[in-house]
Amino acid sequence: MAISLKPLNQQVIVITGASSGIGLATAREAVRQGAALVLAARSERTLQNIVQELEQAGGEATYVVADVARREDVQRIADAALERFGRIDTWVNNAGVSMYGRLDEVNEHDSRRIFDVNFWGVVNGSLAALPHLRRNGGALINVGSEVSDAVVPLQGIYSASKHAVKGYTDALRVELLADGFENVSVTLIQPTAVDTPYPQHARNYMVEEPKLPTPQIDPEDVAKAILKAAHEAERDVKVGAMSVLNTAAAKLAPSLGDKLSAKQVDRQQYDENPRDPLGTLYKPGESGHTHGSGGRESNAAE
Repeated sequence: MAISLKPLNQQVIVITGASSGIGLATAREAVRQGAALVLAARSERTLQNIVQELEQAGGEATYVVADVARREDVQRIADAALERFGRIDTWVNNAGVSMYGRLDEVNEHDSRRIFDVNFWGVVNGSLAALPHLRRNGGALINVGSEVSDAVVPLQGIYSASKHAVKGYTDALRVELLADGFENVSVTLIQPTAVDTPYPQHARNYMVEEPKLPTPQIDPEDVAKAILKAAHEAERDVKVGAMSVLNTAAAKLAPSLGDKLSAKQVDRQQYDENPRDPLGTLYKPGESGHTHGSGGRESNAAE
């Protein structure tokens, strides 16, 4: 039986990591299509400005300052959605951070923080959303990556965390089916490299400023894929041609995939000194940018 999901203009959507990049692009597109929003991130000033922007555009939105690594913070997001709107129709686990550095150089504390945000943040969000989605039906959308299947060197811990997100998402989907909850759609979104502030937000062990290899897609492309999955149930969605190519190589020709990935080592640095080596791993970022340093500007904080 096909899962029936509401049109976006009848939905209440929760988005974590909503203060920049994919999350912010998704929020703007969701309001354009008529959804009501609950936005979450650690960046309070930016969230305030985003909500003001969205309301001025005719949307309904509220925000919660939250660190998705903390279960109690994520529960507050769900509570805020119920208090403001009375329900949750779609929950998007988007919040994530990365780290640039060789696996024998990065420290354990930083590596665990990556997993706390990228993996446990998804677990926390899923567990907060599921009681409501089971009861009324809806969509749980977890943002993975092409490196949920493939890998990228110098971001090995990030790749491992996104593999874990895929494993958790797939297992959760199967358990819901086994328990008869066919009214809940569980989707994994797997973008290729996206032109967001992701590299500038990353913890950086390198002696150069980090970047993502080209080609890169726009965050709006990922936002549209997320919102399509919110009203048309999909199992997994690869966004961008390179995501299709890289995941296929990892599955069908893994040795070739390894060689292609190894060539990415020298394509992940700008020829300049690191701007902010600590990134936003432990502190909120208040830029409000959807795009990265090489893309067009879009700043909710101005």
